[in-house]
Amino acid sequence: MSVPLLAIAAWSGTGKTTLLQQVIPLLKARGIRTGLIKHTHHKMDIDTPGKDSYLLRKAGADQVIVASNQRWALMCETPDQPLNLAELAAQMDSSALDLVLVEGFKDEPVPKIVLWRRDIKGEVEDLMDEYVIALASDEKSSINIPLLDINQPVNVADFIENWLNTSR
Repeated sequence: MSVPLLAIAAWSGTGKTTLLQQVIPLLKARGIRTGLIKHTHHKMDIDTPGKDSYLLRKAGADQVIVASNQRWALMCETPDQPLNLAELAAQMDSSALDLVLVEGFKDEPVPKIVLWRRDIKGEVEDLMDEYVIALASDEKSSINIPLLDINQPVNVADFIENWLNTSR
């Protein structure tokens, strides 16, 4: 059985990471084992220039695992491949997770909660598609889906827990 994916989608500056930082511990306290896939538009490198793993990856290794007693990370060189959310999720150990939250990937065909704040560049309607299951906002909305208070992470966690229990 694959682990359900739930995206948190919003315009930049809305507070996706801030909300997730609050919601993830609430889910964990409820016994929900949560993974996370974060999309970034920035050129990123989690490796440290000068370290052995960095030098070996730059020497041509297409995949590198860096491991310690506390954690491990897999880095894959994929310069000519488009991002594929399903493939990324498949890299996670589904036996250790109940849910994978996805930050970003707003155009992917997966269930999502859209975040919206007034005074953020971009329209909420442009984020809406058939996969949106809720809107978390700081203002009222006439959109006909569940409305969550973006400033109440417990309410967002409640919604996610209920969604997870009904989607299994």
